[in-house]
Amino acid sequence: MEIHPGHLTLEQLQAIHNTVDTLTLADAAREGMRASARVVQAAADGDAPVYGVNTGFGKLANQRISKAQLATLQLNLIRSHSVGVGEPLSPRVVRLMLALKAASLARGYSGVREVVVDTILAVANAGLVPWVPSRGSVGASGDLAPLAHMTLALLGEGSMLQDGRAVPARAALEQAGIAPLVLGAKEGLALINGTQTSAALALHALFQFEPVLESALVIGALTVDAARGSDGPFDPRIHALRGQPGQIDVAQYYRSLLAGSEIRNSHRDGDDRVQDPYCLRCQPQVVGACLDQLRHATKVLMREANAVTDNPLVFAQDGVMVSGGNFHAEPVALAADGMALAIAEVGAIAERRIAMLIDASVSRLPPFLTADAGLNSGFMIAHVTAAALASENKSLAHPASVDSLPTSANQEDHVSMATFAARRLQAMIDNTAHILGIELLACAQGIDFLRPLRSSPALEQAHALLRRTVPAMQEDRYLAPDIAHAAELVRDGALSPILRSMADLPALWIPD
Repeated sequence: MEIHPGHLTLEQLQAIHNTVDTLTLADAAREGMRASARVVQAAADGDAPVYGVNTGFGKLANQRISKAQLATLQLNLIRSHSVGVGEPLSPRVVRLMLALKAASLARGYSGVREVVVDTILAVANAGLVPWVPSRGSVGASGDLAPLAHMTLALLGEGSMLQDGRAVPARAALEQAGIAPLVLGAKEGLALINGTQTSAALALHALFQFEPVLESALVIGALTVDAARGSDGPFDPRIHALRGQPGQIDVAQYYRSLLAGSEIRNSHRDGDDRVQDPYCLRCQPQVVGACLDQLRHATKVLMREANAVTDNPLVFAQDGVMVSGGNFHAEPVALAADGMALAIAEVGAIAERRIAMLIDASVSRLPPFLTADAGLNSGFMIAHVTAAALASENKSLAHPASVDSLPTSANQEDHVSMATFAARRLQAMIDNTAHILGIELLACAQGIDFLRPLRSSPALEQAHALLRRTVPAMQEDRYLAPDIAHAAELVRDGALSPILRSMADLPALWIPD
């Protein structure tokens, strides 16, 4: 895959996330890098103070560094900033970090030599994964600690992640035939200033949540049929009058999924229920609003993936270096907070659908979806698990971006907390996948009670997919393995082809 700095696509980023692909740099990017590196070298050779070249960092910016110590300055920066804690970031996230950092530096505004980008790409192409602890960044002045750990591995001083354990980076580089990077003026700062960790974590969450959201649409539609709900609320005229694009699209998804259902046709006339509960009727409004948030986050993250976010920036055409604050990850933090709200709400309305299904007075199905209620508890406590997970998501959805803490002796007095904002999304996605797994078990059980009537062809595929490995619950049994299996179907995208194979449906993510 050829990287054109500033022009990475969502499809390219997803491919980098999913596979170890060979990454190459477009030749057109190299002259810009050379020009900006010449500006930095001139500053290093000169006598004027230039931040990040011959001064200290942060609160120590007024400390001048001698020319003889400039290389040591950059090396010390990486060593001193490698202070992360916690479990290592996943290989998928680190692959994105490497690609995003290479693409950002290659735009030619960071003043690094070509060898820096070439080394990053060589490490990525060799399948090497720098050991990057997951905790310790506040999302300004960039993702300092995680990017420092990534850089330390490039220098041969840190660790690489192999088979879940840390191994010496120098040995891994030697085995791959890659020379450890030796930093020049400003290069250490350029490598650790930037939002590539928080952006990679948020993109990882976006890619991980896509099959979960697709599953939520399929399962939500199956629940409509299990509860003998109406498809009237999905009438396109309703949603056109409001004009919210996500709502319009979600209503279209549901109309397509429910088309041709015998169950729906069986109660089209003579149903004494005037309106369905909100958890059925308002799915386009709720999930559609979530989809709009996710689409907005996609656009923000695509801009960030193609951005230059280190400091100071080099404008070679003018021969100057200008200090700014592009390393502040507020755009990523707010996008991740919006994603958190969307993920939580998809799980919250799914939990309400489960509660509706087990309530015989609303669903008109056997109590707790069991034929012999009393002797059997059915899905009573499975719903409790879903409620616990939905409640946990509510706490995790608290905005991280509003919780700034000053750092660096108040020089960095407002920070974004973007790295945590994006990292916490994984736990929320896992919670929502399990809630949806429980709903899949419940609504499939509801469909079984309505036999011999059949749902739509699309939704029967979903029912059959589950029933290949999980039988209907005739009496109480050990349910935890069934929940785990159903959640795996949700997470792994087993239900996604049902939605994607339907003609003329709008794309889930709209990046432009």
